[in-house]
Amino acid sequence: MPTEARAFWIREPGRGEIRPVRLPEPGPGEVLVRTLRSGVSRGTEALVFRGGVPETQYDAMRAPFQEGDFPGPVKYGYLNVGIVEWGPDELRGRTVFCLFPHQTAYVVPIEAVTVVPDEVPPERAVLAGTVETAVNALWDAAPLVGDRITVVGAGMVGCCVARLIGGIPATRVTLVDVDETRADTATALGVDFALPEDAAGGQDLVMHASATSTGLQLSLDLLAADGTVVDLSWYGDRQVQLSLGGAFHSGRLGIRASQVGVVAAARRGRRTTAERRALALDLLRDPSFDALLTGASRFDELPDVMARLASGQLPALCHTLTYDEG
Repeated sequence: MPTEARAFWIREPGRGEIRPVRLPEPGPGEVLVRTLRSGVSRGTEALVFRGGVPETQYDAMRAPFQEGDFPGPVKYGYLNVGIVEWGPDELRGRTVFCLFPHQTAYVVPIEAVTVVPDEVPPERAVLAGTVETAVNALWDAAPLVGDRITVVGAGMVGCCVARLIGGIPATRVTLVDVDETRADTATALGVDFALPEDAAGGQDLVMHASATSTGLQLSLDLLAADGTVVDLSWYGDRQVQLSLGGAFHSGRLGIRASQVGVVAAARRGRRTTAERRALALDLLRDPSFDALLTGASRFDELPDVMARLASGQLPALCHTLTYDEG
């Protein structure tokens, strides 16, 4: 049984490093997991890497197995897939997903891991946390059959939302982004694509995931009367400016927030977070989600990779990390 591991830490804003970690001996009710793949949730992790978490949100932004504190040193991340090397017989040797940072091996309570279906490869399974966010957003938004829906922002969250909403019968879903190369991603996800200037108005529902004031303003401008924008963006320390003249009041438009920290109110009494995560992994049987896996690097390269992702030098949706097979 391994007693040591290696983990990625943000030493200070803009600087990452690999540190040795002493593993505790797993006790009753715990499992030892060896990491196979982890994924970088580019929007949130880049914000954390550059030190953009507002002081007022330090507690709200903590990841489940985070160590250290914002802005650093801090060990942060939450898209981890590994194999159980020690634990109960029914889990030993199984591939599992866990909301754990980038680390070669770790010990967690049994209830912190979710078994990955056999049909879902480890590299796709790292998307479970993002698909879970999208599931919660759909529970918040309650889209209807035949709705005209626009998703503004073709990042990881926006793409996952578009794929799930596109499965509702007779919906017309358009993914909007300033990057025209996202058109190929939209095609792989089975939805339409438009640049912001070409996006059609009169939408029944708009899901916003661009994390920009411009994107949120566009989302409002695209709504039909009495429509709602469901905002999934996390803005960190950036100010958001909107023009709420025009049709905002006359059209009785709405903006509501959605985030994954708690189960959406519409399902909170009937679904647990564990059930929501298992649903996300089941949805990942769909190979269309492979369109979100846009690059891979070795775990040892993460300090440089994270800096390049945060600066925009390395474009990506979900950048995955490979680990020694052990």
